[in-house]
Amino acid sequence: MKLFQLQQLNQKTTMIKIVASLAVLACVSAIPVEHASSYASVQHHGSPVAYHAASANHHDDQHEEVYPDHHPKYEFKYGVQDHHTGDHKTQEEVRDGDKVKGEYTVAQPDGTVRKVQYSADHHNGFNAEVSYSGQPHPEVKKVVVPAAPAYYHH
Repeated sequence: MKLFQLQQLNQKTTMIKIVASLAVLACVSAIPVEHASSYASVQHHGSPVAYHAASANHHDDQHEEVYPDHHPKYEFKYGVQDHHTGDHKTQEEVRDGDKVKGEYTVAQPDGTVRKVQYSADHHNGFNAEVSYSGQPHPEVKKVVVPAAPAYYHH
């Protein structure tokens, strides 16, 4: 084959790859995506779905939201104890209607454990108490020593 023919074949192959990539990208972009939340694995006892009650005056700026399942209720608990990475944490939460109560703990880099206890409701709003336990360990200073140059002999 001549050089010119090889260049044309290479250009056609490149164009086919580009068109195929764009087609795959278009297909993937068309797939609906559901966004995950941190509560994706929580079992809900009914999900409140808001809808607007019909009013006689359609021009009224105020509306009333009606929730068919007006008493959400759940509880969850989890923990991580990864000794390899040092990731240590727990969380638990309980909700009954508009009252939420929970706590979580996180191992801090200095060796202490931060504990946050929180509650929230319609009357009091969100409240949290933060406490720390354990003794902080002294900061470890890392010394970076450059590697010695490698000499290769052939």
